[in-house]
Amino acid sequence: MIAGVGVDLVNIRRMEKWQKVPGLPERFFDPEELSAALARGASAASSLAARFAAKEAFVKALGSGFEGIALKDIMVKNKPSGQPELILFGTAFKALENSGAKSAHISLSHERDYAIAMVVLET
Repeated sequence: MIAGVGVDLVNIRRMEKWQKVPGLPERFFDPEELSAALARGASAASSLAARFAAKEAFVKALGSGFEGIALKDIMVKNKPSGQPELILFGTAFKALENSGAKSAHISLSHERDYAIAMVVLET
């Protein structure tokens, strides 16, 4: 059964600007997540934008807002097949447990100026 749905859209230029500010990306992204995105070279900003959208979409699916949830506790990782998955730690994992949901499904996409993410929580 679906427990929640969240969608978010992020302008890729926003991430291009963030990459130029020392320490800013590290505030929002897990080190492994940030490293994987930056390894994509020219498409790093679109990768970061999609991952940031996923964090926002996850919180929207919870319906709780960011209160008490650290963004770095929400990580997007790609499976060997390329399919993205949400890995939740600490505050984000606890929020998922408190919501009654058991799993989170994610879809990411980006096109020219924007990246979008959708998260579906399932009981």
